[in-house]
Amino acid sequence: MRYQDAGVNIDEAERAVSSIRRLARQTFTRGVLTDIGSFGACYSLAGWKRPVLISSADGVGTKIKVAFMTGRHATVGEDLVNHCVNDIAVQGAQPLFFLDYFATGKLEAGVAAQVVAGLARGCRNNGCALIGGETAEMPGLYAPGEYDLAGFIVGAAERRALLTGKRVRAGDVLLGLPSTGLHTNGYSLARKLLFDVAGYTPETVVSELSGTLSDALLQVHRSYLKPIRALADAGLLRGAAHITGGGITDNTPRMLADGLAAEINTDAWTIPPIFELLRRLGNLPEDDYRRTFNLGIGMILAVPRSGIKRAETVLRKLDEPSLVIGRVVERKRRAPRVVYR
Repeated sequence: MRYQDAGVNIDEAERAVSSIRRLARQTFTRGVLTDIGSFGACYSLAGWKRPVLISSADGVGTKIKVAFMTGRHATVGEDLVNHCVNDIAVQGAQPLFFLDYFATGKLEAGVAAQVVAGLARGCRNNGCALIGGETAEMPGLYAPGEYDLAGFIVGAAERRALLTGKRVRAGDVLLGLPSTGLHTNGYSLARKLLFDVAGYTPETVVSELSGTLSDALLQVHRSYLKPIRALADAGLLRGAAHITGGGITDNTPRMLADGLAAEINTDAWTIPPIFELLRRLGNLPEDDYRRTFNLGIGMILAVPRSGIKRAETVLRKLDEPSLVIGRVVERKRRAPRVVYR
């Protein structure tokens, strides 16, 4: 009996690794010291004075179910990289390297290559190296045609440049940067509403959306690294919040000290049609709606009131649209951390 008789195909794994090696090499930066295939990945941390390493781990979540339904696997890797980049960028980090974990019941080298192509594209666009990872074939653990995808990122920041929220003050202006749809949050509810309740298929064209449901649901979770770095380099950024699971309600307080709260003007932006479609289909309660989805705002930045015009100019030069969506206020005793107006 051979390993393949138990469901693990080493030859297919080697074909997958061959594609991964080629794609990963395209992302290598000067700090990379080892090639794909080493037992451990080595990276040289050079050129920093007082560096602080900042790391994060995450997964794509049930958005990959849409990839399974459509056979479109080329963007979920990019989703994962951008999500992780955003999570460390809000603390002032410049991404250095990324590692992925791809696990499936029956390995298909072609599917793995599509996923890794997205990972490599995300890494290249964010200036970090896809330095290593793990591809695991585990028969019986995953349904046929399905896989799981997770990743781990490491970045660095000078200690003096860390964004910890300590600089945020009452009176600071909150700028919202647009999302590209659901990003990687709320897909369990979205899939239930769209496919179970409404009976749609991924290729259904809904009048409110400019395209199919699959196009809307597979929009790439965008990276906000460039606008964050530009504002930080200009000395205009006091805090940042990546709007992921928990929405504006739960994520904005993560950049605020205990005595501060965020006052959000809900009339400051138009909620994209995909979210309003989901609210209508599920008759969603307001608080649940705001805590499940980003509602069109993927990043919130706190800038000093005196610097708001300069901040908008910096973002305009990047062709980055932004909206003044609120302000930081003193928090009254027992008051909510986020108040909607």
